[in-house]
Amino acid sequence: MNRRNILLGVPGLILSSAAPGAFAFKLDGMLGAAKDAAKAATLSDEEVRAYAAQMAVLSDAENRVAPPKDKYAKRLAALTADMGEEGGLKLNYKVYLTEEVNAFAMADGTIRVYSGLMEAMSDDEVRYVIGHEIGHVQSGHSRKRMQTALATSAAQQAAASSGGKVGTIAQSELGNLMGQVVRAQHSQGNEKEADDYALQFMKRHKFDQMAAVAALEKLDKMFGGGAKTDWLSTHPAPKERAERLRKQLA
Repeated sequence: MNRRNILLGVPGLILSSAAPGAFAFKLDGMLGAAKDAAKAATLSDEEVRAYAAQMAVLSDAENRVAPPKDKYAKRLAALTADMGEEGGLKLNYKVYLTEEVNAFAMADGTIRVYSGLMEAMSDDEVRYVIGHEIGHVQSGHSRKRMQTALATSAAQQAAASSGGKVGTIAQSELGNLMGQVVRAQHSQGNEKEADDYALQFMKRHKFDQMAAVAALEKLDKMFGGGAKTDWLSTHPAPKERAERLRKQLA
């Protein structure tokens, strides 16, 4: 497996204005500030967003993105036209061009949707997935993961700082942070909270809430058929979740 798949499992977006060292020195400064686990455990919302923004730069630089005139980018722009802000958080959307079925959100408002997911789902089903991912951020799940991941990274960084390789270590840790914050499996409790948030998200925007059930049922069938559904590796039990949401909506 190549480095791109190990880090993210997604192709993606390249920010042409971000030179290789641009995010490295910013992350270097922030990781230098988080010198121990205690600091990581008390990160402010601003610090969490700053870390997320740095991870987003890496994610985008490691992958292909649908250009603005691409059919996927146009569709995502249309179906998120009224979804530019959520709970005071400004959202930014991009499509990763890949056959995999996935999406993720981060604390800085980064929303990345895979073209494979868009191929498999209707507009409202995609909106449910986006609402669910935002739910992980707004419910504090992403923040908790960031704190836990940085507690380890900060300790490693502090131990190596005397050797003068802080910058190199900081950059090498970035992919590990992505793995722990974005790619790790969610608990059942977190999934329920994110699903409940997604239903309210759909209701507020006047989208079809039953699309949440339909999306989960599709994911369950795709998983059973051996499809490339990375979203299921981090968001388990779609069948049970679909049944739970169906009962709520009934």
